[in-house]
Amino acid sequence: MKKKVLLPIVGVLLFVVGWYFYQTWSHRKQDGLELHGNVDIRQVNLGFRVSGRIQEMRREEGDQVHAGEVIAVLDQGPYQNQVDFAKAQLAQQIANLTKEQNGNRAEEIAQSRALVELAKANLANAEGTFNRQLNLARTSVISKQDYDNATMTRDVDRAQLSSAQANLDLENAGWRVEDIEAARAQVDNARANLQSAQLNLSDCQLVAPTDGYIITRALEPGAIVAAGTTAYSMCLYSPVWIRTYIDESDLGRIYPGMKALVYTDTNPNKPYEGQIGFISPIAEFTPKTVETRELRTDLVFRLRVIIQNPDRYLRQGTPVTVKLLDTNANQSGKN
Repeated sequence: MKKKVLLPIVGVLLFVVGWYFYQTWSHRKQDGLELHGNVDIRQVNLGFRVSGRIQEMRREEGDQVHAGEVIAVLDQGPYQNQVDFAKAQLAQQIANLTKEQNGNRAEEIAQSRALVELAKANLANAEGTFNRQLNLARTSVISKQDYDNATMTRDVDRAQLSSAQANLDLENAGWRVEDIEAARAQVDNARANLQSAQLNLSDCQLVAPTDGYIITRALEPGAIVAAGTTAYSMCLYSPVWIRTYIDESDLGRIYPGMKALVYTDTNPNKPYEGQIGFISPIAEFTPKTVETRELRTDLVFRLRVIIQNPDRYLRQGTPVTVKLLDTNANQSGKN
């Protein structure tokens, strides 16, 4: 009789215990994983690409800045002088190239042609004198010295005519192709120097790369700084990332794009929506060569959760609680 009474009671107890564990497992599967982490600290040190004397520091610590905003300026005088000098050099080289491409002027060619005609007239006169001296020399009327002088004058005038004709041919031919290409290369070199000088001039302005807050002002106006010296440290607030870690045993339950709710102590009743944007492919420490099952459960992997609509309360370094929502599991459960 007692056994008949106990059997139903034991059965009910087993059912209740089983239902409790089932509900616990079911809620854990539906509610997803709960992790703890922090808003990732993202900052950048800003400095000038060129050296010089600081003229302006336009922002203070705590100021909000926007992408493209000029926050500091160097003395631009020396770099403006470099730009002006480079412009003058470029203009000179362009003028030289234009001169060689256009060739010689008509007036220069006419002058060379007149020298050829003058040389021809001188040669004709010298040849006439030479012929007369030659006839007189055959009859021994003149001395050998007079004959040699006439011969030398004829030869000199003939050489001068050849030189004048060659110079006229050069004037008509214009500049060589090699000279024009060399002049064009000089123009390209001068243009590159100008672009470099203009880039240095523009780098006298320190520009904010993105939206954020100034957290450190390291320099003051009047300071002489080298290229790369940090002038400001800037905190980036967009996009906002959450850094958290997950155990190796739960790694198979997450995936990129998995939805998440992020809770803060400031406003625990208003979670931020996000999703997993990155899962580290390696553990955060080097494991032992031989691992037991117990050691494998100690491995953790870094996650990055991207917040979709952050606000001013979600500051860098803030501790948060991340609740991962397995929507795929919920949908399969409904089916």
